[in-house]
Amino acid sequence: MRIAVIGATGTIGQAVCRALASRHEVIKVGNKGGDFQVDLANPDSIRSLYQAIGPVDAVVSAAGRAAFADLTKLTDEDFAFSLSHKLMGQVNLVRIGAALLRDRGSFTLTSGVLSQEPMKGSAAISLVNGGLDGFVRAAALELPRGLRINVVSPTWVTETLKARGMDLAGGMPADEVALAYVESVEGTQTGQVLNTRMFRR
Repeated sequence: MRIAVIGATGTIGQAVCRALASRHEVIKVGNKGGDFQVDLANPDSIRSLYQAIGPVDAVVSAAGRAAFADLTKLTDEDFAFSLSHKLMGQVNLVRIGAALLRDRGSFTLTSGVLSQEPMKGSAAISLVNGGLDGFVRAAALELPRGLRINVVSPTWVTETLKARGMDLAGGMPADEVALAYVESVEGTQTGQVLNTRMFRR
C-alpha cells in the first residue's frame, strides 16, 4: 500500500514509519520536516498536501498539538489552538481526504489516554481526545467506497516520559505503540478506538 504518515517526524510517527516501511510505500509528512509538509490547522494546507502526494491507500495521523494547563489558566486561545490543531486538523484530514483516498482505503487518527483517564491540566486535551473518539465512531457509519476509519488512543510513551524526566511506570515504548497503527492500517475493523495497551508485548 501507499501510506501517508502525518506527524512522521515525531516520536510515535517515526515508530509508525519504521513499522510500515518494510511492507509498504511510506510518505513522510511533517509540520516542518519530512518529504512533504502540512499545517493541520489550515484546511487549504491539507488540500495542497493531498494534491501534492497524489493517490494513497491509507492516511495515518500521529500529529496534532493541544494545550496543557490548569483549567483556570487555559485561555480562549488555548482552547482554539487545541481544537483547530489536534481535533479539527485530523477531522479535516478525513473530510477532505474522503473523496481522494483509493477505494477501501483507511484513515487512522490519534486521540489519547487522557480522554478516558484525565489528569489535572488535561482539560483541553481530554476534550479534544474525546471528540476524536466520538467522531471516528460516527464517521465510520458514513464513509463511502468501503473506506475505513479508526483512532489510536496511546498511553504515555516511554521515550516522552524519559525526555521529560517523568516516572516511566505505565509507559510504552513507541515501537509497541506503533503496533496499534499497523493493526488499523492492515486490519479490517472500522469505527474502533484502539487502546495501545492491548498491543503491549
